[in-house]
Amino acid sequence: MSKKTATVRARMEPELKKETERILDQLGLNTTEAIRIFFKQVKLQRGLPFEVKIPNETTHQAIVDGKAGLKLKKFETTEELFEDLDI
Repeated sequence: MSKKTATVRARMEPELKKETERILDQLGLNTTEAIRIFFKQVKLQRGLPFEVKIPNETTHQAIVDGKAGLKLKKFETTEELFEDLDI
């Protein structure tokens, strides 16, 4: 196994770091492990392992509405959901 000797340093807002570390802890990961996973995925994907783009206005409004609890639909069964989606 190769020796881990490189150091990565990053500056960020303290609240972002705290909230992120809380989530990572729930996943059973520490910051170093999460960064290592991210770097390995960047290497494997030869780029970011997720899509990065600015949402269009329709998507942005849906995100805003969803966070506010507006225009949400609830279904009792998957069949009802599929019927609503016409699939």
